[in-house]
Amino acid sequence: MTITRRSALFLPAALGMAGTAQAQPASTDRWPSQPVRIIVPAPGGGGTADTLARIFAQEMEKRVNQRVLIDNRGGANGNIGALAGARAAPDGYTILWSWAGTLATGPALYKDLPFDPEKDFEPVILLGNVPNVLVVNKDLGIRTLDQFGAYARANPGAINFGSTGNGSSMHLAGELYKSLTGTQMTHVPYTAPAAGVTDLLSGRIQAMFNLITGVVGQVKSGAVTPIAVLDDRRSSQLPDVPTTAELGMPQLVFGTWFGLFLPKGSDPALLRRLNALSNEILSDPEAKARFEQVGMTPMGGSPERLATFLHEEIQRHAALVKASGARNE
Repeated sequence: MTITRRSALFLPAALGMAGTAQAQPASTDRWPSQPVRIIVPAPGGGGTADTLARIFAQEMEKRVNQRVLIDNRGGANGNIGALAGARAAPDGYTILWSWAGTLATGPALYKDLPFDPEKDFEPVILLGNVPNVLVVNKDLGIRTLDQFGAYARANPGAINFGSTGNGSSMHLAGELYKSLTGTQMTHVPYTAPAAGVTDLLSGRIQAMFNLITGVVGQVKSGAVTPIAVLDDRRSSQLPDVPTTAELGMPQLVFGTWFGLFLPKGSDPALLRRLNALSNEILSDPEAKARFEQVGMTPMGGSPERLATFLHEEIQRHAALVKASGARNE
């Protein structure tokens, strides 16, 4: 589903309980005095975003003595859920859990995005990052990043790399590689990551810049060859796979980061309390281990860190989208 000027008119009907209700911010010393709702702009059922959000909700429940409920609002590449978060009452009881694709890529990918990622939310915290990993068909005979680059330069356009669609993290990671190396590769979009992995295994495509969570099983079983994790530190899920930073390409860093947001106009004191609570969760050894098991490297920090990071990411993703020619009208 894509959002156009016309379809955006119908989005409020899909928002349900988010609405546009006016409410006074919750008193910080009594918050939360009722269940808290976290909007996740993705379907339920075990995807990376949903799984991570549920871990966070469970950890939050332990500390606030209230129910923390997950409200899955999938559709339109996360835009329906994000709009619900933007239009929720700024009373401290609706939190948006969102990520790079919706908030950083969306502004460049959609002509009529019905919310502004920087103006319609109060940034709370940069939660963490799930990096992409470059993997290739094992019969290609490539084992290192240097070999991959040499093959790509010697065979312009011969490498077909799969993704989950135009503007996805897998697509933009490939575009970043192309822009940094000046190589030519052919992008092959799929509607589901499993279909791309299937074609990678069969040799119909030669490479993927997949999220670690989507291909860790195939790497560990030896079904595909891992080349490099697109990050500056090794993944706990694939500790033996070198990073692009280690291999001399520190600019080739890409992944799906996650952030927590409140509706615009939320009480600054409540925002600071939620930020402190979130940092406590991210630094807790047991909670940190749970996140890392799903592939996310916890980050944390101040609301200002997330605001600056989001601004920079919007600009970076806009350049990649422009270079790729991707567009969802």
